Formats: sequence, C-alpha cells, structure tokens
Amino acid sequence: MYTISPEMYKKLYPYVRIEDQAGGFKKEDFFYERREYVKKAPVVVDINTADSAQLDEIKGVGGPFANRILKYRERLGGFFKKEQLLEVYGLNSAKYNEIKGQVALSHIPLRIVNLNTAQFNDLKSNPYLSYKQINAIIQYRKQHGNYTSPADLKKIVILNQQIIDQITPYIAF
Repeated sequence: MYTISPEMYKKLYPYVRIEDQAGGFKKEDFFYERREYVKKAPVVVDINTADSAQLDEIKGVGGPFANRILKYRERLGGFFKKEQLLEVYGLNSAKYNEIKGQVALSHIPLRIVNLNTAQFNDLKSNPYLSYKQINAIIQYRKQHGNYTSPADLKKIVILNQQIIDQITPYIAF
C-alpha cells in the first residue's frame, strides 16, 4: 500500500473524484471490529495417561512436543515424578516451570524389569542405561549370581549412585 504525506494529499485532493456506488457503503464495511478473545482456562493433564491431544491442551506444549513426551513415557515405562519431564528433549527448566502446574501424575504401575531374568533387549529401552552399563549388569549377574537389592548394583563399577537412583523405580529382583 502506498502512502502520501498530508501536504501532497492537500495538493491532489481537488483532482480526486470518487463516484457514489449504487449499493452504498456503510461505515461498518470498512472498519474491523475488535473482539476480545477468551483465554482458555488452564487444564491439568495427567502425563501418565494422557494422549497427544490431551497433552496439546497444556499451554506451552504443542503437537510435536506432546509426541516427544509420549515417546519418552513409553521408553521409560511411565513417569514416577514430574521432574522427569526435564529429561524430554527440548524441555528446559524455564519451560518446565511454566507447565509444571498444568501436569498431574497418577500412580499407574510402571513397567518393571526383573534384573535377575532380564536380557539385553529388556533393558535397552531404559534411557538411563547405556549399552556398556546394560552389558555390565548382565555380566555381573552371570558371574556373581542374582541381585537381591539396589545395593548390589553399587558393586558394578560403571554404575554411579545417580544412575542407580534413576533406575530403581523400574527394576525388581
């Protein structure tokens, strides 16, 4: 759209002719009426049972991000605390603080793996364990017998206390 200065408009005004239209125009035809948008009420969504559409209702979570949460939940076997959302790719602490009031956590049964009978494929979906760590868990069991508690995992050199704490809700003996 082109604009002209007020001085130029005054010079051109005597030469401008606009014919009256047969139907006539109303002032409302030319002005946009400003409407107030109603903000959606914040919703609380259970991250352990929600599907992607329900996760998308969380303010600050879009479709692709909802899918990432679902994939991570499936890989984990369920969330046991809200803070695990920080482990989802692309979610930083600022975004987590924005959405943490909109998420709830139901206590559904987590996918538990028995370490005394687990094979490599049973453990590989756990995001907290690397291939070397999984291999070490299996080899230690073969050499020393069945595990009886999480304290037995401390004997494996490449497992630190943080990793043991992270996998404890997902393992059985």
